[in-house]
Amino acid sequence: MKKSWSPSSWRKKEASHMPKYLDEPLLNKTLKEISKFPPLVFAGEARLLKEKLAEVSNGNAFLLQGGDCAESFADFHPNNIRDTFKVILQMAVVLTFGASCPVVKVGRIAGQFAKPRSAPTEVFNNIELESYKGDIINGIDFNERDRNPDPNRLIKAYNQSASTLNLLRAFSQGGFANLNKIHQWNLNFVKDENAVKFQEISSRIDECLSFMEACGINGDSVRQLNETDFFTSHEALLLQYEEALTRVDSTTGKWYDVSAHMLWVGDRTRHLDGAHIEFLKGIENPLGIKVGPTTKTDELLKILDVLNPDNHAGRITLICRMGHEKVSSILPKIIKSVKKEGKNVVWTCDPMHGNTIKSSTGFKTRPLKDIISEIQQFFQIHKSQDTYPGGVHLEMTGQDVTECMGGLQEITDEDLKNRYHTYCDPRLNASQALELAFLLSDYLKEEKLLSKQSSNL
Repeated sequence: MKKSWSPSSWRKKEASHMPKYLDEPLLNKTLKEISKFPPLVFAGEARLLKEKLAEVSNGNAFLLQGGDCAESFADFHPNNIRDTFKVILQMAVVLTFGASCPVVKVGRIAGQFAKPRSAPTEVFNNIELESYKGDIINGIDFNERDRNPDPNRLIKAYNQSASTLNLLRAFSQGGFANLNKIHQWNLNFVKDENAVKFQEISSRIDECLSFMEACGINGDSVRQLNETDFFTSHEALLLQYEEALTRVDSTTGKWYDVSAHMLWVGDRTRHLDGAHIEFLKGIENPLGIKVGPTTKTDELLKILDVLNPDNHAGRITLICRMGHEKVSSILPKIIKSVKKEGKNVVWTCDPMHGNTIKSSTGFKTRPLKDIISEIQQFFQIHKSQDTYPGGVHLEMTGQDVTECMGGLQEITDEDLKNRYHTYCDPRLNASQALELAFLLSDYLKEEKLLSKQSSNL
């Protein structure tokens, strides 16, 4: 790390997609208050995630990263947190059981409040106001009071994140994630073929646990069967907030952003000389980099040098978001260049952001067939490049929504208006997410089989 780096050194760089607060004294007072708040996560947890991501980088595990497009204050409820956690657990079990592969579970949760927008303002009825940039910044209602960035929202976002993390820790370590309770993970509104297939897996796991019990192995004493590791992540967009929650770890003397275990830089803020890269280079958390159609390979390689100068495995995850029509023409060149330079990275597929369309009824949506197509091509490309497709990055929810089209539920254009609740981008519902998990399990099983055959040659 450069000696000149500090949590505030990003302020000397150009910071794109950042809000302009009208009340600067209130903002500074709020940030000073947050800087004294307890950490939301701990440095040791971030190091554990980095170790697990290193296993993914080496082809020995799979990264499942998913959650809300943008968390909201209005939808904050323990049932919503529980149900999203349930879906991620279900997906992880399907992948682990089907492909015999450890799954690293990372949520887009407990901090995913800020969203970059394509335009800083929007016009409605000849009135121009700030674009909605996430509940941590401003409100979604189209009026001047709600749309002006409000520093008080920073504290509300911190408090909601703290409560969410408290509940997630209880779920993951307090017995809810116990495989003996796998049947309790079902969601009442998912009653299709996916639910039946998951019930079959549940029954087979029950049989395995009963066999272990008969052999004298008490599953309750085996941590891996009774608890699970669950990590949090969000886009490091609002740098004032991230700076206020960046602390020196007392055991290592290194800087960590204690707002989340993992942070990522978005496609719109991934500038080599920009403020966001400047901030991220100084913290020790695992980092993600969104890689889209506008990515210039030479610049990406320089960013990798800046963010991971020692080329540590598990430090960097490249989150590829091309769109199903572009991925085959763009991604192979990027993989080839990164591989040639010997960079240790986790390759994951974000099949959501490049496949957003407007339906005939005017709703922003994502066809499941396009999402599946991009994932399928992602695996095929890595096979051709002899690299490892290490994970997926999904916008999804445990709520009973209809925002993405397709799937076994056959959601159509007309169905979108029934339960369209997202504050920003359309999310997969539980059934669609589980459907993807079964497909991913098949792809991953084939990948593991090919890898095993190759190693035996």
